[in-house]
Amino acid sequence: MKKQAIMMAGFAGLALGGCIQVKAPDRPIEINLNVKVQQEVVVRLQRDAQDLIQNNPELFPQ
Repeated sequence: MKKQAIMMAGFAGLALGGCIQVKAPDRPIEINLNVKVQQEVVVRLQRDAQDLIQNNPELFPQ
């Protein structure tokens, strides 16, 4: 019984194996990394602005 099940699973795998196709994409793969760079720039600008406000309180009254 167990051998039969293993053989049937093997035959099913062979039958399905012919249906899989691997094909290169028509267009090149594009990876967009701009998000991380923009976040880093925003954080730097925020820190610079905080330093400017703290070092020049007369320019930015509250």
